[in-house]
Amino acid sequence: MLLSEVWEKYQLDKKIEGYSALTLKTYCFQYNLLLRFFGDIDMGEFTTEKLKSYLIEAGEHLNASSLGHRVSCIRSLFKWAYDEGVISKNSAAKLKEPKLGKRIPKFLSELEIEHLREACHNTMENVIFEFIYSTGCRIGEVEKLLYEFRYCTWKRR
Repeated sequence: MLLSEVWEKYQLDKKIEGYSALTLKTYCFQYNLLLRFFGDIDMGEFTTEKLKSYLIEAGEHLNASSLGHRVSCIRSLFKWAYDEGVISKNSAAKLKEPKLGKRIPKFLSELEIEHLREACHNTMENVIFEFIYSTGCRIGEVEKLLYEFRYCTWKRR
């Protein structure tokens, strides 16, 4: 089966599993890079060595976390194809993600926090900012919460 055919089935399966649109978009980007490098070849033609050469070439201009993400996406696609019986051998099973150095968390100074508070135009913005700041939630998580709150509030009326 061709890479493009496998991708279509993989993508549909992941949508059903509930992967977020952003995750699927990111995986699609990685798939397009893989397709551009290898062409639309049969999945059985992939070998661990071919995938490693692809990653080595890509790794020349990527930082470790970006390369690790690429490896993760490839492994996910190939594991799915293997589990579904599309390929008889998972060529990506032995691919390892690069080691990442420890990152020091970035934080805002008190002055930056005050500037953000002052930039809020209304009470709702201020409440959302304080919620994000005090809980450490990501913006996407807050967006989901707001959607759920609006949807549930509307449903109860």
